[in-house]
Amino acid sequence: MRPFTPSDAIRAVQVTTRFPKAHGAPIHFGDPLSIGISDITTPSYGDAVEIKHDEVPVFWACGVTPQNVIRHSKPPICITHAPGKMLITDRLNNELSFM
Repeated sequence: MRPFTPSDAIRAVQVTTRFPKAHGAPIHFGDPLSIGISDITTPSYGDAVEIKHDEVPVFWACGVTPQNVIRHSKPPICITHAPGKMLITDRLNNELSFM
């Protein structure tokens, strides 16, 4: 989750929609309760983020779920990322973009 002003949230949707092979567009913005988050001040993973009065919470799909699957399925090899350390490849943005 990242807080944005409404106009910046719209721009974030416009920019990230082009990259569905990365995190892609947000899956939700607005009331956290409508996606099952009852207390946004205590996240399951990571640190809480302050949401200012003029901002809305914007939610993207998270890498934590697949990391938990990998941890439990124990594949012979897997390449992923660590929090704050994204996977870097030689793929160009335009190779990942569909628009």
